[in-house]
Amino acid sequence: MDEPNSWTVFDIFAGQPAKFEKKMMVGIKTRRAEKIVGELNIQDAKRREEAGRES
Repeated sequence: MDEPNSWTVFDIFAGQPAKFEKKMMVGIKTRRAEKIVGELNIQDAKRREEAGRES
């Protein structure tokens, strides 16, 4: 949490604030941050699954 009800979603692999829909996820509200984290985790799981099939 940055400030009360203001969050930054981080890309743990890059160590930088995450980008979602071409926007940096900095200073966003709690519910939006939770939604974005869920969406990014789904995208990552799909990417890993697809990469596993290609091996």
